Amino acid sequence: MIAKIEKKLDHYYYHQFMGAVLYGVILAIALNYFWKPGHIYSSGFTGLAQLIDTLTHGRVSVSWGIAAANLPLLLIAALKLSKRFAVFTALAVILSALFVPVFSTSIVLTPDPLICAMFGGALNGMAVGTALRFGVGTGGLDIIGMLFKMKFHTKVGSVNLAFNALIMVGAGLTYGWQYALYSIIGVVVSAHFIDVFYTRQQQIQEMIVTNKPEMMCEHIQQKMRRGVTIIDSAHGGYTGKDKAVLLTVVTQHELGDLREAIHEVDPHAFYSESKVEHTGGRFFEPEP
Repeated sequence: MIAKIEKKLDHYYYHQFMGAVLYGVILAIALNYFWKPGHIYSSGFTGLAQLIDTLTHGRVSVSWGIAAANLPLLLIAALKLSKRFAVFTALAVILSALFVPVFSTSIVLTPDPLICAMFGGALNGMAVGTALRFGVGTGGLDIIGMLFKMKFHTKVGSVNLAFNALIMVGAGLTYGWQYALYSIIGVVVSAHFIDVFYTRQQQIQEMIVTNKPEMMCEHIQQKMRRGVTIIDSAHGGYTGKDKAVLLTVVTQHELGDLREAIHEVDPHAFYSESKVEHTGGRFFEPEP
């Protein structure tokens, strides 16, 4: 039993480590191959580090800016979120700071700022969203976003978008206002891809029609930490048989486990899914 638990923990930490590595590599590629040649500023603290690098004429590099700007938030993450989350976030920040000069290149794939903004934003959103999905923070605004989400149930990508006005003004003053507009496009694309890849924050309401409500409820609660509401006395309009309707809310990340649980108990159960904009009350949020 103990060996099984240790194996599961090792597997979990392996995914977190790989999430940190992937984030560092993808961010470095986005910065060196798209943002720099396109004169595009990123969102969040990476964009702030780019702005500091520009204003200091390279005396404070992007790598140093990323590391220095994130230090206070890493301390906050350790206190307010979790120490484990803070450790892997620190790893992601350090790796991204190290990989930026490693992937530095003189190759220009395209000088088109619109293409650079869109592809750089997509890569950044994919990197951040994937890291968060594996329980790894990337520092900066995603920590602030997670704190806002815990408090106000606000999506991470939307919070990031709201905090980037200053960076866009810096882009406009430095390269010209057309590049600020291109950077805004990159930020919007990045925010969208964060919400696409960070499936833990996307909530799905599941309605299940079955003639095995008690077994279904028990199996779902055993498989995942989710409550189920049973509505008795439902009646099939076509079959004429009595049924029960079950309602539960899960995250997109848990949807596969829920479908598996439904199929294991009642392969003939009817179920439908719909996106949830907001939940109140006691909806369990897993530790980051």
